[in-house]
This record gives sequence, structure tokens and C-alpha cells, in this order.
Amino acid sequence: MILPNPRITFLLVFLFVVFLLGFAFYLEYAHGLEPCKLCITQRVMLLGVGLVSLIAFLHNPDTIGRRVYGLLVSIWALGGLYFAGRQLWLQSLPEDQVPACGPGISYMLEAFPVADVLGALLTGDGNCAEVLWTMMGLSIPGWSALGFTGLVLFGAWQAFRKP
Repeated sequence: MILPNPRITFLLVFLFVVFLLGFAFYLEYAHGLEPCKLCITQRVMLLGVGLVSLIAFLHNPDTIGRRVYGLLVSIWALGGLYFAGRQLWLQSLPEDQVPACGPGISYMLEAFPVADVLGALLTGDGNCAEVLWTMMGLSIPGWSALGFTGLVLFGAWQAFRKP
């Protein structure tokens, strides 16, 4: 079996990330779905996957470089999978156990120290537990978790496949 060229597969992952981020912005601006703190964190993780994939495509590395880039993709995607999982956990909590909602991110950036803003981005709040959109029974973090799982597997495949 002939495996696809690593350079082309990194390009396809980059294009996949562009599509996913574009869809996130479409939901935000066309449908008015304001992203919660964990959604923003997942976008950052996705951006990390995309940037690593773009650099790998442009660099066209040899075997060692491909492995490094593949592992970096997996690391960023594991981060995204963690935050998607945290949001799914928040969404599964009974209503009386959901943390209180905090202020919006733009207000926090103006009024709070950076450490507090980062803490909020990494833990989420009650806004992250709200399910605003579903497709085929899955919420946005459910779809994110599926996408990040695929990206983790892709990165591992790139890192450990035979030349």
C-alpha cells in the first residue's frame, strides 16, 4: 500500500483546521453563538495544530522532522481534547452543580490580571455548561472532541509511520 506524502497530509490537516475555525467563526458571527471560555481555549489549541501543520507543510521535513511535527500536532490536539472533555463534563453536571457564570472575556481582559483571565480560560464557568447548538445529538464540544481525537491519531500516525 502506498501511503500519502507526509507533506500533503500536513497540508490537508492545515486546511481541515482552517475549515473548523471558519465554521466556529460562522457560528459566532452568523448565528450569534458567543464562545465561552473553554471554546476560546479549544480554538487556541486548534490554531496550534494548524500552525504546526502549516510549518510542517512548508518545511517538508525528513523522517525525524516529520516525527517531531507529528508529535507536536498530537500534543496540541491532546490539549484541545482535554478542554473539550472538560466542557462536556460541565455540560453533563446537574443544574445545581454547575459553577456560577462569570463575566465575559473582553471585560475580564480589561478588569482582571492576566493570571486570572488564564485561569478562567483553562477551567471555564457556568457559561461553558450551556448547550446552545447541536448536530446529530452532539454539542459543539462533542464535535470538537471527535475532531481532536482524529488529530491526535493523525499526529501519532505521522510520527510513527514507516517511511
